[in-house]
Amino acid sequence: MKSTKPYFIPAILFSIISAFLLLMPGSDLPSSELFELIYFDKWVHVGIFGLLTLLWGGPFIWIVNQPGKQLLIVVVLIIAYGISIEFLQKYCTEDRNFDLFDIIADTIGVLVAYYVLLQLYKARKKNEPL
Repeated sequence: MKSTKPYFIPAILFSIISAFLLLMPGSDLPSSELFELIYFDKWVHVGIFGLLTLLWGGPFIWIVNQPGKQLLIVVVLIIAYGISIEFLQKYCTEDRNFDLFDIIADTIGVLVAYYVLLQLYKARKKNEPL
């Protein structure tokens, strides 16, 4: 059986990068009135957590015959990761705080990516020979 480990290398690398970005001190983050106006921070959360879901869930689309259970586990774990990051921001970083709206944005990103993964899986199954 072919090793599945290489499929998860991008997910591992992006998880490390996202943790670094999400836990860096608030004073190191750029600020702009434009960012406040368009809720830039929330869009970043949607993007980061959507990409995390795609990277962790994507390999299951290709290596597991029925990936439903694995994808749900990925969804739950990444939402839990987002909640954990918020608590770490509150208690372990400078100039950062817990933000419920960040958790909502994280969850939206996860759910959008989950939907995309389900559609990719359906397309793959539809195009597979019997």
